Amino acid sequence: MNKKMYINGDWIESISGKRQKIQDPADSSIVGSVPEGNKKDVSKAINAASDAFKSWSEMTALKRGELLRKAYDILINRTDELAKILTMEQGKPLSEAEGEIKAASGFLHWYSEEAKRIYGETIPSSDPNKRLMVIKQPVGVVAAITPWNFPASMITRKIAPALAAGCTVVIKPANYTPLTAIALFEIFEEAGFPPGVVNLVIGKGKEVGDEFVTNQKVKKISFTGSTKVGKHLFRESSNQVKRISMELGGHAPFLVFEDANIEEAIEASIISKFRNAGQTCICSNRIYVQDSIIETFTKKLAERVSKMKIGHGIESGVEIGPLIDEQALETSQDHVEDAIKKGAQLICGGKKPEVEWLNGNFYEPTILSNVNDSMKVTYEETFGPIAPLISFSTEEEVLQKANDINYGLAAYAFTNDLGRSYRIAEGLEYGIVGMNDPLPATPQAPFGGWKESGMGQEGGHYGIEPFVEIKYISFKLNR
Repeated sequence: MNKKMYINGDWIESISGKRQKIQDPADSSIVGSVPEGNKKDVSKAINAASDAFKSWSEMTALKRGELLRKAYDILINRTDELAKILTMEQGKPLSEAEGEIKAASGFLHWYSEEAKRIYGETIPSSDPNKRLMVIKQPVGVVAAITPWNFPASMITRKIAPALAAGCTVVIKPANYTPLTAIALFEIFEEAGFPPGVVNLVIGKGKEVGDEFVTNQKVKKISFTGSTKVGKHLFRESSNQVKRISMELGGHAPFLVFEDANIEEAIEASIISKFRNAGQTCICSNRIYVQDSIIETFTKKLAERVSKMKIGHGIESGVEIGPLIDEQALETSQDHVEDAIKKGAQLICGGKKPEVEWLNGNFYEPTILSNVNDSMKVTYEETFGPIAPLISFSTEEEVLQKANDINYGLAAYAFTNDLGRSYRIAEGLEYGIVGMNDPLPATPQAPFGGWKESGMGQEGGHYGIEPFVEIKYISFKLNR
């Protein structure tokens, strides 16, 4: 599977001619190769997007929406094909990959309709000879950087609202997962987007990112990734006061109260914690369980987790695929060893599987009990299949612990007390709260974090706003 970049409506090699190989994290086999672009390739893509901006932004919202809807129709019909590509280069189980492709399709569908709803406003004037109006116009060329853990849905979550608003786009996918991005762009080409409207560049993060933040033709940057990189992009973009929105790291608390349905809370914790082997920005990283039920919760959770099937994502019934690379393995092992050293009890897991044919980046789904705030798992984002259990006594105590961190992306709480539900939902300092819901993300709702977890919202009608400028117009009438 030897693929190319997509710039100005053409599939091309990099100017340097360099290519990079893509590995399957489950067994390190080579599943394809792609060009390795540099600054010149990025500049070429930005120029193409800039040249296409005028005609695209002047196209009617109805027409832009029709093209997005056509892309949706093609993508939803190719779910199986793209899911297999995604699993081979990213590792998540095929059932999860299929779910992601459907979610990616959902953003195209939602914004195909939302394009027609970018409304302006008329303002009553205090002067009888004036008429006041507010309109929204596309910001311009958008440069977007997407992560490897959701290589399909993160692209459409950024590209669909940008295109709906009338912007043109240059996308840089993660180097681990460019094949999924290329498959999506083949669909955009088939759907009939004009040359230059959507562009795909592949290359080293720093080189591509530096061109994004310094090139004056780029008017907005949309980034999903680590807080460290997000802060760098934010600093560099400030030199041009370039508009930027970011979805960064998370460290989600998962609260289980004694009045919750324990069986439902356990299944929800598994969905939240072990989806994509714990490699999601909104997965639960700290599981707080009220002390009156923590013994029962731990026992039942361990029974379920110890039976989870580990293996290559293509295999039937697999629930835990590989981690993305060896560094992720080392981080998971380090966090487990640190916790045990500081007094945690290992309930299950805690090592690489001792199975000869599982020679990829696999780590057993792990449960730790007796966890306290001194352990790395409580304040560093693990990005692995490790569930630390922490007991609490009171509502006030657990809220304080849940909020006592610099991250604020997602949080979860399980209770059957309506009053407590409101208090907890309002008290959690997070941009997304799942109340008795481990999967709150959906195309029609906003997605974004507080504190160091980012700025700006993606999804819903809120997702259009980062891609438009507000213009106020005052008309003075001739009498």
